[in-house]
Amino acid sequence: MGGKRHMHDCGLSRSIGYFLEPLIILGLFGKKPLTITLKGITNDSKDPSVDTFRTTTLHMLKRFGVPIGDGLDLKIERRGAPPLGGGEILLQIPIVPNTLSAAHWIDEGMVKKIRGIAFSTKVSPQIVNRVIYAARGIFNSFIPDVHIFSDHRTNAAGGGSPGYGISLVAETTTGCLISADVAVSDRKADEMEEEMDEKPKLTPPEELGEQAASMLLEEIEQGGVVDSTHQGLLFILCALCPPDVSKVRVGKLTPYGIETLRNIRDFLGVTFDIKPDPNSGTVLLKCVGSGIKNLSRKIS
Repeated sequence: MGGKRHMHDCGLSRSIGYFLEPLIILGLFGKKPLTITLKGITNDSKDPSVDTFRTTTLHMLKRFGVPIGDGLDLKIERRGAPPLGGGEILLQIPIVPNTLSAAHWIDEGMVKKIRGIAFSTKVSPQIVNRVIYAARGIFNSFIPDVHIFSDHRTNAAGGGSPGYGISLVAETTTGCLISADVAVSDRKADEMEEEMDEKPKLTPPEELGEQAASMLLEEIEQGGVVDSTHQGLLFILCALCPPDVSKVRVGKLTPYGIETLRNIRDFLGVTFDIKPDPNSGTVLLKCVGSGIKNLSRKIS
């Protein structure tokens, strides 16, 4: 139905990012534009962070005809790290007037700049600077245009637990956005007992920054117009398009991407033509959309 002033508590077992992907797809085909407040964990090590959704995922939708400036927004009101959470975001999603647009998206281009945001909650502000310094130390060898911003939250805006992390995005000459994010926080008591021998301490800020930078470079090396975490959403959007050919290029198929292709085949009856490209090591996928229309929208 969509509408305004919705609120949902996402709990503490998974982060808000776990709920955002299906929510965005459902919201596009709603009766009214959706405005919803989600509460819970904003950044953890399991799911994509809300920063990644704000900088990368929402911009991906414009390839399929969703107007970016028309009510599509994600605001981080509070940050919340595990195990106590306490984060809060405001998500706005416009409706698709009729159908999505088929995409021909195979040119990934060359990386021209890297942007990022490093956050910390209820810890020293210096930790953010150490994370940024370590990440920049790796990127400066490859590209000069690197800007990583800091976001330090305290009190209620910092949620209930201390933590820190970084979200990085590489933009290419053809407008593709490749992202990677990492976060660390205090673990739950049962997790600490299980992992006491392996990880008695949190990851140091310098190591975290280097890890995030290396992850982004690996995503860039794999190629494709999206990173590995966005493969599933990309395939779903292609399958929901009108009965026209969509063609996309991705890196190595992930287990989640493969499982999504199977679900699309079973639920929507859409099969993809998958063709590896040996020259670049990428994979080309082509499909004819199922023609899903927004039948619930209000008719004026």
